[in-house]
Amino acid sequence: MKLMSLPQMAVTSREGWPELVAEHPSVGRAFAFIVLPLALLPPAMLYFAGTHYGDELVPGFAAKPWAVLAAVFFFAEILTYIWMGWFIRQVAASYRVALDARDAYLLAALTPIPMWLSSLGLLVPNLLFCAVIALLGLAAACGMTYQGIHALCRRRESEAAPAIVHTVLGAGLAAWGILLAITLPV
Repeated sequence: MKLMSLPQMAVTSREGWPELVAEHPSVGRAFAFIVLPLALLPPAMLYFAGTHYGDELVPGFAAKPWAVLAAVFFFAEILTYIWMGWFIRQVAASYRVALDARDAYLLAALTPIPMWLSSLGLLVPNLLFCAVIALLGLAAACGMTYQGIHALCRRRESEAAPAIVHTVLGAGLAAWGILLAITLPV
């Protein structure tokens, strides 16, 4: 997979996804080279923003224990990845769609990339800017989920893909909400 094909993967199942299907990376490889390094980005950015200009962003943010919150956020992301891979596979199976564990975990590894990258918006101490960047990342992650499920479902199973997409997106949005709740001011 080429890094330049990532934006296209959110809008079409014909760019980037076929290469991944052909490459078929292992779950361990996807975790080590995609999930682990990129999942470190949001906790690092939360820590940076909270300790450098927390009160400018949201009143009361500077007083939070950002080192602890960043660590908790990171572990919650890893648990979310593990759960989403399992959940994607279970949802596909409930619709009688053959989606192996590699594909389910690959999808769980790739779809949050825009969200992970959107955490770079925290470099700017402006809540509106950060919110817009986060929403753009969320939209791109939803697009990647949609296109990824269509790309990974076989042609004869494509009728079930929209139902799988809706279920997975709902669970993903709920997980995102829980991750955000970890860092909200008390």
